[in-house]
Amino acid sequence: MSEINPVRHLPNLITAVRFLLTALLAVLLMFEQTTSMAFFCWLVFSIAACSDWVDGYVARRYEAVTVLGKLMDPLADKVLVATPLIMLIPMGRLPAWIALVILSREILVTGLRGVASTSGVVVAASGLGKIKSIMQYIGLGTLIFPLGVLPIPYLYQIGLGLVYVALVLTVWSGIDYFYKLRRVFLEE
Repeated sequence: MSEINPVRHLPNLITAVRFLLTALLAVLLMFEQTTSMAFFCWLVFSIAACSDWVDGYVARRYEAVTVLGKLMDPLADKVLVATPLIMLIPMGRLPAWIALVILSREILVTGLRGVASTSGVVVAASGLGKIKSIMQYIGLGTLIFPLGVLPIPYLYQIGLGLVYVALVLTVWSGIDYFYKLRRVFLEE
């Protein structure tokens, strides 16, 4: 008889909390971004972004990787990134074309991975993809953070610069995924 793993579903629970925090973030970003509201938005986003690392760590550490987790974790990550990408546009903090490129890449790579999996090919997240995610989280978090609170000049420009770096990494990692999956699409 196999032993029951008490933390088997903990990573999935953490992922579910990330979805809930993302929904809360979307609602909060609809309100006027006073200093306290922007700080609260940043805090919610930061906790949700950190939960991405926590659920992966717990899943690997306690051998609690599940099929549901393999599906929902990357989806939660994409929804978490998509939310501020979209919500920051009407605030004038992010050009719409950047959101379009990043979201297009995410949709394309998700589709590529889905088609590949039907052929029995699984492509795990690459180191480049993980760096891309970290840069997206840091850049978007910086753009969400209330302006004028920290004595850091040009915080908005720094955040936008980080998002541009994330944009380059996003496109680069998308090309990398396509290259790794090319055999699936080039088969006769």
